[in-house]
Amino acid sequence: MSFEEKEVIEKYDEVAEEYHNTRSSRKGFYNEYLEMPLTLNLLGDVNEKNILDFGCGTGIYAKLLTKKGAIVKGFDISPKMLEIAKKENPTLDLRLGSGNKIPFKEKFDIIFASLVLNYFEDWNNVFIQLKELLNREGIFIFSVRNPVIESFEKPAEREKEIINLKMKNYFSETKFYTQWKKINMPAYHKTYETIIKIILENGFEIVDYGDSFPSKNSEELFPEKYSLFSKIPFFCGWKVKLK
Repeated sequence: MSFEEKEVIEKYDEVAEEYHNTRSSRKGFYNEYLEMPLTLNLLGDVNEKNILDFGCGTGIYAKLLTKKGAIVKGFDISPKMLEIAKKENPTLDLRLGSGNKIPFKEKFDIIFASLVLNYFEDWNNVFIQLKELLNREGIFIFSVRNPVIESFEKPAEREKEIINLKMKNYFSETKFYTQWKKINMPAYHKTYETIIKIILENGFEIVDYGDSFPSKNSEELFPEKYSLFSKIPFFCGWKVKLK
C-alpha cells in the first residue's frame, strides 16, 4: 500500500460519520448541489445497467442508482466509509478495495468514479484496469475538481473575491491539499491536456463532458455559493467510452 493510499484512508476514516451525516441530510453544497447534478446528468438512464461504483464512499450514489433500477456493486478504500455504506445498502455487494487494485473481475456496462481520480498521481493504471472490467463499448464516467479551479492560489469563497483571483502555475502537476471540515485531503493536479491524452492513449473516446453548475434549488439554500459557482467551474465531469 502506497503512502498516498494510507493518507487517504486515515483522513476518510476520521471524517466518515460527519461526512455521511452532512451528505445524507443534504446540508452540504458541493456534493449534492454542484457535483451530483453533473454526474447524474452524464449517467442518464441507468435502469437495468450493471454499474460499478468506484470509490463508493458511504453509499450515497449506490442507494440512489439502485432506486433508479441499476444493478450496483462498489468498493472503497476506507473501512469506516465502507461500514456505513453497507449499513445503508445491506443487499449490495460492496467491498474494501483500492483503485490501484480493483476488487472485481466481472464486466460492467458503466463504471463511475465521483471525485476519486484526483487522489491518484498516475491514472494510467486505473484506465488499464477499467478496460478489463468494461463490456464492449462500456462507459466510464468520472468527476474531478476542475483544472481551472485547482490553478488558483486560493479559491474564492465569495463572489466579490473573484476579481482578486490569481492563477499559479497551471502546468505544474503537483500534489496539493483541499480542506473539508478542517481536514486536509491530498490530491493531484492534472491539466486538461494530460487528462485528454490519458483517455485517448488508453483506447477510450470522449462522448460527453460537463462543467459543474449549481442546481437551481440551491439558489435559495446557498445564495452566496450559488452566485459564485454560477461563474466559476469548480468540478468537471467526463463520459468516455471504450472504442
